[in-house]
Amino acid sequence: MDRATVVLITLIAYKVILIGIGFWAERRTKSEEDYFLGGRGLGPLVAAISYTASASSAWALLGLSGAAFTLGLSVVWILIGVIAALFVTWYWIGPRMLEMSHREGFITLTDFLAHDASARGRGAIAVLASVIIVISFTAYVAAQFQGAGSSFNTAFGMSIESSIFLGGTIIVIYTLMGGFWAVSVTDTLQGLLMAVAALLLPIAALIAVGGPGQLIAALGETATPAQLTLSAGNAGLAALGMALGFMSVGLGTFGQPHLMNRFMALRDQTALRQARHIAVGWYVIVYGGMVVLGLSARVLIPDIANPETLFFVLTTDLFPMIIGSILLAAVLSAIMSTADSQLLVAASAVAHDLRLAGWRFREHAVFASILTGFALTVLFYLRPDSPGDVLERLIPFLAAGLVLAAFRRR
Repeated sequence: MDRATVVLITLIAYKVILIGIGFWAERRTKSEEDYFLGGRGLGPLVAAISYTASASSAWALLGLSGAAFTLGLSVVWILIGVIAALFVTWYWIGPRMLEMSHREGFITLTDFLAHDASARGRGAIAVLASVIIVISFTAYVAAQFQGAGSSFNTAFGMSIESSIFLGGTIIVIYTLMGGFWAVSVTDTLQGLLMAVAALLLPIAALIAVGGPGQLIAALGETATPAQLTLSAGNAGLAALGMALGFMSVGLGTFGQPHLMNRFMALRDQTALRQARHIAVGWYVIVYGGMVVLGLSARVLIPDIANPETLFFVLTTDLFPMIIGSILLAAVLSAIMSTADSQLLVAASAVAHDLRLAGWRFREHAVFASILTGFALTVLFYLRPDSPGDVLERLIPFLAAGLVLAAFRRR
């Protein structure tokens, strides 16, 4: 059999497993709380890996490795940002989210946002938050499916329309059948496959280069001076803005509803303390591995046309057909089965996190904060001359926070 056939068989087997998980999860789902939060009985392994996989998806494998190839050492600021955000989420937000959701019976993130509001204010906040979430998630899911369609087209010659329809149908089936349990368990399976791929491929690439010492020496010959600096060749405020922009990638995790739900679904604080160690380990393996992979690719395949395809190229070059096919199928499945939200929920994140800190806010401040963060993110994104990064990520987050701080209840 050729490589495409092996990949397709592996992928079909993987999708059959996902459907099976849907049937299993359906038998555990007997109430609304079961469907949306798994009956608040999530254990540490499923909570940690499903969280990390949902927060990262295929961009961690394809995008980060491509960024390391293109940018060089300055990509370390992205690594620092996402890991720092992980610590904030699991050591500060998570315990408070778990405690409040169990005590108050909250099921969704919107419950938090509208908790202190009057009946009229609660409705306005819920509508605004829901509209933003739906618009943002729809756009991002569409982008994920588009990328998956292109990948399937390249790997198998399958039309983009057919691949999107096939993958989307499978996802809808197991999600509708099993709800939160199905999504969490399938994300856990996907996350474990991602971790295996992110461990094996960078090691193989590093061995092919000749080891860490040879990698450092070879980068000195193949990389540009800017790629060998942490500032990407920038100086002064430009360097600071670049670093802050890269680090602010991690801010997006604070307010993503499908990530916060993992804390609401955890069974107790003991499970959370165990899960945080698993989550940190996963991040170090996957994100650190992709940085190593991208830098190694700079030496092994310096002339690659599209750096975001280096994962696929090196998988083909460095592994036997069977192993490479399994890893490739894992990445394609990750693209199809996970749709992360963007930083458009930054305002919701600020409002939610500071409530968690013991502050209370007027309903008009919560509404204005959500609207401010969302509107500024879209505005900066649409500007043709926008430098991105700092403006799209950090400024809306800070502006939404200032609105809350200015109008919090004394």
